Amino acid sequence: MNYILFDGSVRDALLPFTFTRPVADIRIGILTIREKWEQYLNTTTTTVTEDYLSEKYPMVEMEENVLINSSFLPNKELVRMVKSLKRNEAIFKGEEVIAFFSLEAQEVDFSTFTQIEFEEDVLRIEHTWDIFSKNAEALQADFNFITEGRTTAPISETNSLIHPENIFLEEGASVEYSILNATEGPIYLGKDSEVWEGSLIRGAFALCNNAVVKMGAKIYGATTVGPFGKVCGEISNSVIFGYSSKGHEGYLGNAVLGEWCNIGADSNNSNLKNNYAKVRMWNYATESFEQTGLQFCGLMMGDHSKTAINTMFNTGTVIGVNCNIYVPGFPRNFVPSFSWGGASGFTVYPTNKAFEAAKVMMARRGVEFDEKEANILNHVFEITKKWRNY
Repeated sequence: MNYILFDGSVRDALLPFTFTRPVADIRIGILTIREKWEQYLNTTTTTVTEDYLSEKYPMVEMEENVLINSSFLPNKELVRMVKSLKRNEAIFKGEEVIAFFSLEAQEVDFSTFTQIEFEEDVLRIEHTWDIFSKNAEALQADFNFITEGRTTAPISETNSLIHPENIFLEEGASVEYSILNATEGPIYLGKDSEVWEGSLIRGAFALCNNAVVKMGAKIYGATTVGPFGKVCGEISNSVIFGYSSKGHEGYLGNAVLGEWCNIGADSNNSNLKNNYAKVRMWNYATESFEQTGLQFCGLMMGDHSKTAINTMFNTGTVIGVNCNIYVPGFPRNFVPSFSWGGASGFTVYPTNKAFEAAKVMMARRGVEFDEKEANILNHVFEITKKWRNY
């Protein structure tokens, strides 16, 4: 069967992260949503997404296709039902379609379909803040799925372990002279990842392949560090996508960082208002600030954005793609993509300068900044002009 993941109705509510990727490639828990579906289905998938992303994330359409709404995370019962779909059948959760079997991979008329209601609980990502607020549940589900029937790699005796049965190391993972407390959630260290000495880690926590926790870090759940990421300082309930760095002291809490981000030394974000009110945050879908319903909500930062040392962010700040934030004081709590500056004001960050920085950063990790990436970011520059008033 040919499985195709589509963005669904929540794509715009997941900006700025979906400026540069389909919904399927958001990381939550240990794996991306695509990786979850592919491992459950034991096959590869392709994608229906925005036209400007389709060169990097193409769709393969065959004679028979099952299309899956990427905002829904798989579980065993849902996957069983998806695999059992017959032609012109669709699985719904309330008004939202989860998956359907069709000869067409584009628009369909569900009134002609047999509609099957999925009655069990299912994890769904509908807002940017869901990525961190639902990370504990997603991380536990991934941990159970990935480690089922397997044995952890050896854990060095230099460490202090609490509930070691909830700690799992993949081949090549290393941790020395650290405290790992898996009382509140599992701790997963991916292939060839490293936890340097003196780190204090409280689950739930996932360190993906080739990522590094530097000396003396203080991390508590539910936190995920994506592949090739580097972290230090104090981190709470945050999801950091691949290849991003928060490599020094400073606080990051209730936050999501995209790929290729860098947080300067001693930078901090607030995650709680001083009057303890619920946090409002910019929503690209409505182009307005909306209630999150959360008392704790920190920073959302799109791909390729950077901060200088000692940068400060207010509660509920949204930073777009390819921003460079510096100078003292708090910048405003919505910074459009390709902005350069800080509390004293912003100017446009030209694509030629942004791309030069991206090429150097990516080359350091052995990744090429290619034409596909440049085309995506050029498109993002154009479609975000309306929010830049400088």
